[in-house]
Amino acid sequence: VQLQASGGGLVQAGGSLRLSCGASGGTFSSYTMTWFRQGPGKDREFVAGVGWSEAGGRTDYEDSVKGRFTVSRDNAKNTAYLQMNSLKPEDTAVYYCAAVQGPIYQAPWNYDHWGQGTLVTVSS
Repeated sequence: VQLQASGGGLVQAGGSLRLSCGASGGTFSSYTMTWFRQGPGKDREFVAGVGWSEAGGRTDYEDSVKGRFTVSRDNAKNTAYLQMNSLKPEDTAVYYCAAVQGPIYQAPWNYDHWGQGTLVTVSS
């Protein structure tokens, strides 16, 4: 499956953005879709994931984004989303979507397919 992430940009602290991850070339519902991010000088870290059809669309979040970010998917549109509210400067990073035919893994090396990344910059 090929992934294309979009929706990044510059936003002030407290603002919102919605990222999208479009998929092609595979059966979208059979993939768990997960968002990672990589800030300057940092390792790539898990943000949020939404499970494949086997998991009934279960979601999981990294603690620092719980209550602020919402991950979702629209299987009819082959697209996953990350709605980000109450953004903070520490959310500044390149955000990547990834896909795997399995459960929501928090470790990036479990993922077979990656989008190209979209930059989110949150100004204070």
